[in-house]
Amino acid sequence: MEEEIDLLNEQFSIEGELCFSEKKDGLIFIDVMNKYAEATISLYGGHIIQYKPYDSFDVLWMSPDSNFEVGKAIRGGIPICFPWFGPHASDSLMPAHGFARLLNWEVTKTETTVKGETLITLELNSSEETKKYWPYDFKMELDLCIGSSFKVELRITNTGEKEFSYTSAIHTYFNVSEISNVQIEGLKGATYYSGFGNELLTQESNLIEISKEENRRYVNTESDIILHDSAFNRKIKTSKKGSKVSVVWNPWSETAKAFKDMPDDGYQTFVCIEPANSYDDFIQLAPGENHSTVGVIGLVK
Repeated sequence: MEEEIDLLNEQFSIEGELCFSEKKDGLIFIDVMNKYAEATISLYGGHIIQYKPYDSFDVLWMSPDSNFEVGKAIRGGIPICFPWFGPHASDSLMPAHGFARLLNWEVTKTETTVKGETLITLELNSSEETKKYWPYDFKMELDLCIGSSFKVELRITNTGEKEFSYTSAIHTYFNVSEISNVQIEGLKGATYYSGFGNELLTQESNLIEISKEENRRYVNTESDIILHDSAFNRKIKTSKKGSKVSVVWNPWSETAKAFKDMPDDGYQTFVCIEPANSYDDFIQLAPGENHSTVGVIGLVK
């Protein structure tokens, strides 16, 4: 482990800005501290653990009971869902949200922009391990840009000889003061499915307030969404490209109790708002084709 961390630091560290370390049970993390923010990324899962602008506090919520163990998903932050979002369509024994968040990613680039932002590229390629779950050849690239906002770009390339389709999500957990203080703006007039139901509903009000379990999948929408938190006195804007589905999720009390890696009251301090490719927005790639899904989060000044 020490040799691997030393090699990563030799190849990819940026003095005074980016380094690699072991933090949890043998997992390797990237630590970023630039003039805009602090951030932490786990190579296991390509998982974004922290984004903390210097003029605010943590934007992302992490479960204090999360696993940091190979073979188990990390709870909170920004997990990457691929090649399916939610439960597997036909096999309940397959891992929820696919396998990308359960494997180690490789670092291929780190860089500082002229503006002082930090760029990181992680990569995950098809292998014997991935083909236990999904029989296709692919390359996944995760481009991260950490600055006054946090840009996450998930790029999938079909490197094989067979066409495939996939679903995915940039599954963002937002840290909030208390769920009763939250209002979500930007989806008025959008249509959505509640949970995994088939009835298409319409968002009538300008603001969404959460007072029960919600799992809304808004379809045919590419609009920006703003998360208002009255007690934290802040607004967070989420923008996206390459996705026509936006998910708003909070498990509420009963479902939260079913998660062993979340406190029973954990639902009170987060809400998920995420760009996804699912439902009628699944992605189909011929050999050599690629698709990018981009999510950007930042504070509204």
